[in-house]
Amino acid sequence: LLYFGHWVTMSRFVRSSKFRHVFGTPAKKELTYDGVKPTRSAWDSNKVAASTKFVGVIWDAQGGGAFAVLSNENKGKLGQFPLVSGHTAEVLDIDFSPFNPNIIASASEDGYAKIWQIPDGGLTETMTTAAQSLSGHKRKVGTVNFNPVASNVLATTSTDFTVKIWDIEKGDSVYDVQGHTDIIQSSTWNYNGQHYATASKDKKVRVIDPRANSIVQEVEAHAGVKGMRVAYLGRKEKLFTMGFSKTSERQFSLWDPRSFGTPLHSENIDTASGILMPFYDDDTNILYLAGKGDGNIRYYEVVDEDPYIFYLTEFKSATPQRGMTMVPKTAVDTSICEIARLLKVTQTAIEPISFTVPRKSDIFQDDLYPPTFAGEASLSASEWFSGKNAEPKLVQLGPGYTAPTPKAPTEFKQSTKPVETPKTQKELEALFHEQAKKIAALEAEIKRKDEKIASLEGQ
Repeated sequence: LLYFGHWVTMSRFVRSSKFRHVFGTPAKKELTYDGVKPTRSAWDSNKVAASTKFVGVIWDAQGGGAFAVLSNENKGKLGQFPLVSGHTAEVLDIDFSPFNPNIIASASEDGYAKIWQIPDGGLTETMTTAAQSLSGHKRKVGTVNFNPVASNVLATTSTDFTVKIWDIEKGDSVYDVQGHTDIIQSSTWNYNGQHYATASKDKKVRVIDPRANSIVQEVEAHAGVKGMRVAYLGRKEKLFTMGFSKTSERQFSLWDPRSFGTPLHSENIDTASGILMPFYDDDTNILYLAGKGDGNIRYYEVVDEDPYIFYLTEFKSATPQRGMTMVPKTAVDTSICEIARLLKVTQTAIEPISFTVPRKSDIFQDDLYPPTFAGEASLSASEWFSGKNAEPKLVQLGPGYTAPTPKAPTEFKQSTKPVETPKTQKELEALFHEQAKKIAALEAEIKRKDEKIASLEGQ
């Protein structure tokens, strides 16, 4: 009885959770991707993306833009290998299709987004010709995000302050959402692909209804002047934002998009200068926050009642991370109770970090693995653009699970819509000087004619 009483007392201070003892383990050196040259661009992106077959990392390329696509089996010391090198300026963001692990999108300073089809087994030579080139933005393209429900639907954002929604199979921009007043720094789809959220340099988070071509909600999320990130928290349909306070403390807030006035919860973390990169596991409701420039990954459990977010623990490392991504859940090792795997980009390597729940039994732990995202589209692009909605398809991991049937290569068509060629900074400056010369010449011509008229009137 005394023991029971002690347990009751302690339970007031220690919240019960099966994920309280989740711990992270970095991979051994021979299981890392050793010998990469990640981009040094100041643009804020994760710099790395993963599918069930490949890992992509934006490359430190000279005289153009490139990224590497590495097979999951291609670990250890890498040596020389081919790149995807089809942009004329730096690549800023990449994203794999959630439905075809061989398709990856890229965004670049050259004003284009491009779609690439990676052959099974990986690249054997440098790839310079994209399967699809998406032209229409007038300035650099900063983010690319595949829709989580509909195949071949892609969202892009640009420093021309617009959001475009593309049918990548046809190469057409179907929706062009206006209304942003500053650079879009981060963007994300909601769980069922009906809404799209952005975080901008003007400190505002906006919720977009793409098929209505409109911004439906906006709020000033963080008072600090540094960068900001936004993420939807899966089926909870909450928005999570990361930014900085007025006093430059790293800060996060949780929002209900239906009532955007004040956050449900806000918390200051520390005074480090690197932005926090969020990764949410919708199956376990665990939110991982990785700080750029430091080696720590904090993780939290998200619940449905106040205060909504509970700190679990922290993975610490002396090696700072320059970027990070989460691998698809269907790629984790259920035999060791791995619930998540993050890929950490350092100066010279990509290091897998495995997050596991300690269990004594070696049988499948079904309480850790509810039905998860299956990697199969619920809608075609034409269905989604026509207004249809659907929930993501789910699959049960464990005994009997089989990976989706390999997809046949997509046949991309070239867009027939006339588009305005994107302008780089140099092209815009050259155009400005050219127009200035024309204006000066016209002013000189007017002056000569005025003088001639004056002389004729004098006669």
